Amino acid sequence: MHSDFPHRAPGRVWAHTGQPFEAREYDVLVLGAGRMGTLCAHALRQLAPALSVLLVEAGGLPNEDGATLLAPGVWTALDVPAPRHAEARWVRAQLETAFGDVSFQTRPLIDLHATPGAQRRPSRDLNLDPAMVDPAALPWATVDEQAATYRPGALALNAAQAAIRLGADLLLNTRAHLHGPGRVRLERLTVTNTHRVVVHETHHVAAQTIVVALGADGPGAAEHDLGVHTTHARAYRQSPRVNVPSQDTTPLLRAHGLTLRPQHGGYTVIPPIHHRDPAGYVPAGGRLTGVPTGLRRETLEDLVAAMESLPALGTAALETGHSASDVPGAWLALPAGDPHAPPQHEEVAPHVHLLLGGPHADTLGPATAHDLAATIAGLPDRPWHAR
Repeated sequence: MHSDFPHRAPGRVWAHTGQPFEAREYDVLVLGAGRMGTLCAHALRQLAPALSVLLVEAGGLPNEDGATLLAPGVWTALDVPAPRHAEARWVRAQLETAFGDVSFQTRPLIDLHATPGAQRRPSRDLNLDPAMVDPAALPWATVDEQAATYRPGALALNAAQAAIRLGADLLLNTRAHLHGPGRVRLERLTVTNTHRVVVHETHHVAAQTIVVALGADGPGAAEHDLGVHTTHARAYRQSPRVNVPSQDTTPLLRAHGLTLRPQHGGYTVIPPIHHRDPAGYVPAGGRLTGVPTGLRRETLEDLVAAMESLPALGTAALETGHSASDVPGAWLALPAGDPHAPPQHEEVAPHVHLLLGGPHADTLGPATAHDLAATIAGLPDRPWHAR
């Protein structure tokens, strides 16, 4: 603990290069102000208020280029193994009460199936919109009545603001490069009058502990800057729209691995991730009946396979775009290269922790970020163990 960082609140925010930044040593540097990084910084200030924390972000808050803003924002226990149900329930309570307005709303999730099974009931009894679901093709359903939706971008913003109120500092529009355990090079960025992003100034900052929460870029940063090998990977996921009317009371739907979230008066389609993308993959649209689209080929194949049972996908209501830039998409981290792996953290070098969310960050990400903060703080207890 450094004596020049007393228990102060709030912390400082440097949003642009016009605000002079004086490099100094921190106890913890958190690189990346997406959902995982901001939650970790907030938990650190709660659990270890004597530790000084600097949160560094390459863009604004929340970063429009990261995966947080495009995350589905769907909490459901259907994806959670039984040993982690307590964590998931704790996360749900946090989302509902601990971070202000994140548009948290309980909304049943209806998981549709072609065959009967345990806890499945007839889908005809659920009054589903026939424009969205053909009950003859998907006659059985499992319902998660406690599923909920929220805005991950609002969660990241509110968590960052809460961390700052508790004394964390925030440095925006700054790229970070690891220089070995305990040291980071910070490049403060600015925009020229020709709209080029350039490095305005460089600082070197020391820290006892570094948390790398750079999303899909995190494993690459650790490998490139530290020379360590990780088993993690990444995949590019797009989220097309289906323009069929939805309301606040419309349930979430899931079928064929696709999740359809009612949002903004229509539906956002969250396709499954089947595997890691190879190194060097550049997102590109495929073709549907010879016509170029903005949807990658794997996603097109998933949608075509589901069109008979989810009729709206076979109509003009599905927005396919003409190029990849027309369809919202982002790179996701795949912990251990597995699309089904839960969020995780690991120490990749002495006092350097890699924090990954991935496809299941909506439900378990806040618990994983809290767990890392408690680990850094040296605390053995976790709040979900007492529930």
